[in-house]
Amino acid sequence: MKKLIAGNWKMNGSLSANESLLAEIKAGLVNVSTPCDVAVCVPGVYLSQVQSLLGGTSIAWGAQDVSAHEKGAYTGETSGAMLREFGCRYALVGHSERRQYHGETDLVVAAKAQRALAFGVTPVVCVGETLAERESGDTMLVVKRQLAAVIHAVGHCVSEVVVAYEPVWAIGTGRTATPEQAQEVHAVLRAQLVAACTRGSGPRILYGGSMNAANAAELLAQPDIDGGLIGGAALKAADFIAIISAASVAR
Repeated sequence: MKKLIAGNWKMNGSLSANESLLAEIKAGLVNVSTPCDVAVCVPGVYLSQVQSLLGGTSIAWGAQDVSAHEKGAYTGETSGAMLREFGCRYALVGHSERRQYHGETDLVVAAKAQRALAFGVTPVVCVGETLAERESGDTMLVVKRQLAAVIHAVGHCVSEVVVAYEPVWAIGTGRTATPEQAQEVHAVLRAQLVAACTRGSGPRILYGGSMNAANAAELLAQPDIDGGLIGGAALKAADFIAIISAASVAR
């Protein structure tokens, strides 16, 4: 299975900074012998620019959210059909910051995944536990519950999603799950996905908790880690390329 490295720019960027960053990434990829799949998920206002800059390249692009609704009086939301018009390959769904700051429930996340798939956009479904949930021994219960809601909503189409395990306590904190901790959760998610899929090993499962240039190789060497959802390091071309290089070696 080819690994996927997806950058999540979060609420960062400007027209000039985006152009410089993507130019550096494109130039850096020339020196990676067999690149893995690469994508950037950007703020919605920059989708047109990114489409223009990346069209015709090997780098895919995506949104950081998608509406659970097809259309209508939902001010401020962006539909799957709109994302498709801008060539989006991916849409993040249920990122911990959306769950925490916008109150997104498992059912809302599942509905968003379903809506993305309906318009040919691959949802990157984020699951993960808080520090309190890990310390109470509830990690597996939490991530399995979050993923189960999506599996129930999308049915056999679950093979078409991407899953990202992002321990909430390791996002933007500089703390990272050890390779063993990450692998343990990924293995549980893999078993859950395989049981839900009609064939194969199921969709790719990315690790999304402060993966960076220094720890990427060790994390990506784990058997059930199929790539990374990269936050801060995705805003630095050299670091992002280093992670892509590690993923390409780890194939």
